[in-house]
Amino acid sequence: MTETKGKWQLKHSVVFMRVLIGWHFLYEGVVKLYNPDWTSFGYLATAQGPFKPLFLIIAKEPIIGWADTLNWLALMFVGITLLLGIFEKKGALVGIILLALYYWAHPPFPWLMQVNVEGSYWFVNKNLIELAACMVIYQYPTGQYFGLKYLFNKKNEQTKTETL
Repeated sequence: MTETKGKWQLKHSVVFMRVLIGWHFLYEGVVKLYNPDWTSFGYLATAQGPFKPLFLIIAKEPIIGWADTLNWLALMFVGITLLLGIFEKKGALVGIILLALYYWAHPPFPWLMQVNVEGSYWFVNKNLIELAACMVIYQYPTGQYFGLKYLFNKKNEQTKTETL
């Protein structure tokens, strides 16, 4: 009985985490889409760490326009897939890639001055933590328990039962 209870708790915990992360990604994407003044230039131009040269190249014209568009599109894709419980593995994978880019643009290494970031961190920051959560979602998709995938499967089961 405790094993069943443990599985129930795990499923519901991962669903809750998936929905919260989905909301966060979708919100960030929508805010960037509807703010005509938003650009990732400042974040990229102040990049630090081993990948600084790459981020400085992305911060230049005309690449920055593409980077901004791809950023909010990817944020919204991750948000929609995780919130609705469809294509979760793809959404979680895109989320992992985005969060890895955010982490490496401003790595929280103690020997670097923390610039253009919220808070003070030491190796681990919120991007890395959310990246780890997306890895869990990737490994344990929960759309079949809560989401559109669940609704579609339930509808298909009802259709099969009615035709028998």
